[in-house]
Amino acid sequence: MTSVRQDEPVRPTQRDEVAASGSELIGGPLGRRVLLGASWWTPVRVIALVALGMFALGMVQKLPCYNGAWFFGATSQYTHACYSDIPHLYVGRGFAENLVPYFDRLPGDMEYLEYPVLTGVFMEVASWLTPHGGTMQHREQIYWLVNAGMLMVCAAVIAVCVAWTHRKRPWDALLVALAPAFALTATINWDLLAVALTSVAMLLWSRSRPLAAGVFIGLATAAKLYPVLLLGPLFVLCWRAGKWRSFGAVAGGAVFSWLAVNLPVMLPAWDGWQKFYTFSQERPIDFGSVWLLISQRTGNPLEYANTYATLLMIVGCGAIALLTLYAPRRPRLAQLAFLVVALFILTNKVYSPQYVLWLVPLAALARPRWRDFLVWQACEVMYFLGIWLYLAYSGSGDKHQGLPPEGYQLAIVLHLLGTLYLCALVVRDILLPDRDTVRREGADDPSGGVLDQAPDVFVLGRQQHAPRHAAPFEGAARVEWGPAGADAGR
Repeated sequence: MTSVRQDEPVRPTQRDEVAASGSELIGGPLGRRVLLGASWWTPVRVIALVALGMFALGMVQKLPCYNGAWFFGATSQYTHACYSDIPHLYVGRGFAENLVPYFDRLPGDMEYLEYPVLTGVFMEVASWLTPHGGTMQHREQIYWLVNAGMLMVCAAVIAVCVAWTHRKRPWDALLVALAPAFALTATINWDLLAVALTSVAMLLWSRSRPLAAGVFIGLATAAKLYPVLLLGPLFVLCWRAGKWRSFGAVAGGAVFSWLAVNLPVMLPAWDGWQKFYTFSQERPIDFGSVWLLISQRTGNPLEYANTYATLLMIVGCGAIALLTLYAPRRPRLAQLAFLVVALFILTNKVYSPQYVLWLVPLAALARPRWRDFLVWQACEVMYFLGIWLYLAYSGSGDKHQGLPPEGYQLAIVLHLLGTLYLCALVVRDILLPDRDTVRREGADDPSGGVLDQAPDVFVLGRQQHAPRHAAPFEGAARVEWGPAGADAGR
């Protein structure tokens, strides 16, 4: 396959109008004579430092709550938009009393910790590092700080893994490092642990190490359910490319590591272990979801939302599989991973504000265009503000200070449309690969590992798609798309 300047990283400021305009804040786009990597300030180090800086700013945004809003006043943590589950669950899930997650029964209706095992371990380790002296408020503050420090490491891992996944496009990870919704939601819950493990899995797959990638997918699934969805795109992509051995390795590694984490808890503490799964099944429709929007607008409680969501997920996954097998060029792994995770979130009974963390790294790999990414982020930031103002309105009694239900419903529509907008662009890139930002540089699938530049062995529809040509930038060579073009390049 013909490519352009394959020996040097792609510079977004020369390919992306928004990136070029934004670079004026630091002196303008990189010149053609700049020596990248000639100093300590390599792209990966710059990105890691930016990610840490943005994470720190997100912590600063939580200061009003840290200084009292978590502990005093019914709605002050909402009016300051600095809510976090972490300090509240320190007491609410028994960590302050040294109860062992999954084994010790909790007082109240919850009975057991409602998080997957690896997240429970993360929470427990943070409680071990929290001193047990002083007032309860002080202990909750320290517990949040300890968790924030551990989650900051996860944020750095995510940024570095995204920078390394596409070898020639490290600067795309700035999308992750500078994402405002990423910084705002990073310490609401413990989602960054699963996101970091998933990012490592994507990196290992891009290095053609399917077994190791599978191990990390299994670990990520032991921290949050959504990473298991990556096995679906990998199955269909390996089917199209005939890479069954690689899929067997990644699936086997995922099953092995998931069982290694879960069995030590599952066998002796079945009731506590299954709490996450029963709670997920039984919980009613909740904030941010399309089902809550419909329920509030119609007055229908939607008792069968589980069934509706499951059916939509199955139909959506079938559509993604057909898209993969019919596409004129085999889709990139990051594109399908983004679509299937976005589908899961959009059809779920709850779309919590921190769920954006699941999508940010995948979006940076699937559609690394600053304009589209920032449009989506703007929608998520608006929703982030909308949900807290709505909770302030709901909790302020007759004062009604905050955002009324109609305003919150508009915020839900906005962040659903923002995610759908990015999904539509990714689908367009799959159907028209000449519009794909990554492939316009002459690459096939930089995160594809064994799939990168592999010929197709199974394609639905026309077995030989008409070759497509990337629209090259000035001075770039012509790039042939389609199975014939790929074989010729090989």
